[in-house]
Amino acid sequence: MTAPAFAQVAPDAEFAFDFDSFSARMQEIAAAEFVPPSRDLPEAFANLDYDAYRRIQYRTDASKWVDDGIGYRMQAFHMGWLFPEPVQVFEIVGGKARSIGFSAADFDYHDDAVANAAAGVETFPGVAGFRINAAMNSPDRFDEVVSFLGASYFRALGRNNNYGLSARGLLMNTWIEGPEEFPRFSEFYVEKPTSVGTSMTIYAALESQSVAGAYRFVLTPAGEAHQETTLEVTARLYFRGDVKELGIAPLTSMYLFAEANRTGFNDYRPQVHDSNGLLIQNEAGEVTWRALNNAATLGTAYFWENNPRAFGLYQRGRDFESYQDAGAHYERRPSLRIEPIGNWGQGHIRLVEIPSRLEGDDNIAAFWIPEEKATAGSSRELSYRMVWGDLNPDSASPIAHVKETRSGIGGVSGVEAVENFKKFVVDFAGGELAGMMDETQLEAVAEATGGTITSSVLSRVDANGVWRLVLDVETGDSTSVELKAYVMGLGRKLTETWLYQWRPSHEA
Repeated sequence: MTAPAFAQVAPDAEFAFDFDSFSARMQEIAAAEFVPPSRDLPEAFANLDYDAYRRIQYRTDASKWVDDGIGYRMQAFHMGWLFPEPVQVFEIVGGKARSIGFSAADFDYHDDAVANAAAGVETFPGVAGFRINAAMNSPDRFDEVVSFLGASYFRALGRNNNYGLSARGLLMNTWIEGPEEFPRFSEFYVEKPTSVGTSMTIYAALESQSVAGAYRFVLTPAGEAHQETTLEVTARLYFRGDVKELGIAPLTSMYLFAEANRTGFNDYRPQVHDSNGLLIQNEAGEVTWRALNNAATLGTAYFWENNPRAFGLYQRGRDFESYQDAGAHYERRPSLRIEPIGNWGQGHIRLVEIPSRLEGDDNIAAFWIPEEKATAGSSRELSYRMVWGDLNPDSASPIAHVKETRSGIGGVSGVEAVENFKKFVVDFAGGELAGMMDETQLEAVAEATGGTITSSVLSRVDANGVWRLVLDVETGDSTSVELKAYVMGLGRKLTETWLYQWRPSHEA
């Protein structure tokens, strides 16, 4: 029998809340047998289909704290359709927690039959999740800053961003042999801020067959002073079972095509993606850019690191011309950087690239795998900072960044193509490299595993000032080729390290 959940107290009851006692309770839960969440919804919610669910909107005037002048407002997501498991939400004021009640009166259903059925539900079993709004983009408008909806998924926005990639609380056994486990946030405790301009703290209970956890999120929304929204996360995890592969600070995104893999996509847009690269900054501060790919086969890569400074999925390219999509506005999708707090020790950053033909699919995942395995009865605490926003390359950095990755048929233009030859074109921009001329003594360092580099040419493009590295690679019978390149000069490294995993493309 599990320890009593705070959610089981009377609806109007208040109880003391702090992170340590909350963590102790989750540790007790982990010591007991897992109890799956109930999916026994009221009939009015159980019968919602996609069309009925998408019409349900939270009423703006029903937002929590709408008249309190604290700079934040909360709105809930309705249960039903893909979200049958109830989530409990509590408000913390002065160290005391109380359940936040939601009812049919908080929602506009835009369907009389659904509204009437919902009105007959006296007590909502919970909600599907919630969002926090703040005056992030304009002082007279409250826009969504962060939302928690579905399993342990959540996402946030920087100033003038549109939603793109997402994050999860935890990954367990994803894309390895055996079933994946999906932990979920079952309870949230939101500490009500006391004044405008202060951060907000959110606590969450995480539960699944093999783990129970206590999470703390400290939210600092974007605004006029800074474009990025930050979430500082502390996760206390208690394991009731062994975990084959534990994914910490997991990110999920979409990459359909860009200049390196357009062959199989008949689309008017030059690029379609929420993210186009995995950035890794190692303990010494050196940066690696792994350009993303969407090929016909599953891609997976492990990058060993000792106590990395940061990693994240980035969207590089902030001009409309790169995407030509006046609806989706991919140029506004946020990047997300994970900055470990404390020493994370040794482990791997894993990148998973799932074949996809639809831009609605999240086919990219990236996360940290600690070297030490999670075993039944063990526990661990990790902290990290999440930075959501444009995260454009630093113009003051001496290191040039990877601006674009392109690929095509290898060999010489104007003659018949040679089978199994590919050409890869990497543009480096910014840094000290930008001010150098062709006569500067530079060296392109390039390596291929699974293929052979037959030609390597580095030159400055006068039209835009970038330095372009062109590689011809013989792939032979390989099903994948690992590529690596960077530029040296003046006795030091002048660029990020570019990585790419070539795999056969989708057919047109």
